[in-house]
Amino acid sequence: MEHLLNPHVLEIEISGIRKFSNMVADIEDIVSFTIGQPDFPTPEHVKQAGIRAIEENATTYTHNAGDLALRKAAAKFAETKYGLSYKPETEVIVTIGASEAIDIALRTILTPGSEVILPGPVYPGYEPVIRLCGAVPVYVDTRNSQFKLTADLIREALTNKTKCIILPYPSNPTGVTLEKRELQEIADLIRGKELFVLADEIYSELAYDMPHASIASFLREQAIVINGVSKSHAMTGWRIGFVFAPEQLAKHILKVHQYNVSCASSVSQKAALEALTAGIHDSEELKKEYRKRREFVCKKLAEIGLHYVKPDGAFYVFVQLPKKYKGSSFDFAVEMAQKDKVAVVPGSAFSKYGEGWFRMSYACSLETLEKGLLRMEKFISNLN
Repeated sequence: MEHLLNPHVLEIEISGIRKFSNMVADIEDIVSFTIGQPDFPTPEHVKQAGIRAIEENATTYTHNAGDLALRKAAAKFAETKYGLSYKPETEVIVTIGASEAIDIALRTILTPGSEVILPGPVYPGYEPVIRLCGAVPVYVDTRNSQFKLTADLIREALTNKTKCIILPYPSNPTGVTLEKRELQEIADLIRGKELFVLADEIYSELAYDMPHASIASFLREQAIVINGVSKSHAMTGWRIGFVFAPEQLAKHILKVHQYNVSCASSVSQKAALEALTAGIHDSEELKKEYRKRREFVCKKLAEIGLHYVKPDGAFYVFVQLPKKYKGSSFDFAVEMAQKDKVAVVPGSAFSKYGEGWFRMSYACSLETLEKGLLRMEKFISNLN
């Protein structure tokens, strides 16, 4: 009966990140640097808000777009942090995580045969949604531009079929981000063209060395901004994301969201409201700790003799395979997991442009990082 299924579903695969993580999960005493999950608990005051929501029977449907109080808080958050202005009544949608936000946005704007430009390497969650829409992902090689999707690279990739450009910054897997000048150049290039920009800014609160800037500051009418509380407030399991978009676009995205999930969890929305109001600056403590870990990891990788891209944000570092290793990134990751019990994600999980690299998450304690990096050093020193 498989031949009767949607061919677009048959052609997509499970995320390479999850596939590899599941593959090595049963190795005893494995130190895993695979999944991008904050190792901090959700802030206590946020958890208590969720508990109160249950106790007060806030367990019914909300407005399809989300509780208005939360939409107001999200709009205020975006304005306070990034200078963005959105009307909470009509231009903010509360979603089930950033993943659903990406899904409903792309399903609203894409048509069969349209093209989507995205940087390679890139988080593998975009391509399946693009293909399910019958659209075509167009990967742009960013390896010679410090893993940044620049205006010049976009110009070369644009065709009359281009419907969307994805800007996922700070980036998963590289941690790099775009400066205001680079965003301005992209905005100047595509302003007035019949295409959209999907800005996945889920790591915006984890930008270390410069304040996060959004393409929507320069190109509001063509931009769809994706954000949420998963990374900023260690709330991955609460599943709360946001879509910010101009009203004439948001009203159509809302229809897809409504028929998809009705609304996000009412309890989770109450917790997110607490996170974005009383906890508006909670991410500062997380960021301090991640910055320490970044410095520790980068120093150790340099001592091992590995080339890497220093991340501007998020909690990943993208590392080049040792020159003396002649196999693929997948083979490297499998061998290191089996021989010395440390797991990283092969770069090939992030498109063909990630081959020759691996992604390491530092969303774990310094003790765990030290333990895993010592094992990594041992494995690399024993390579023939």
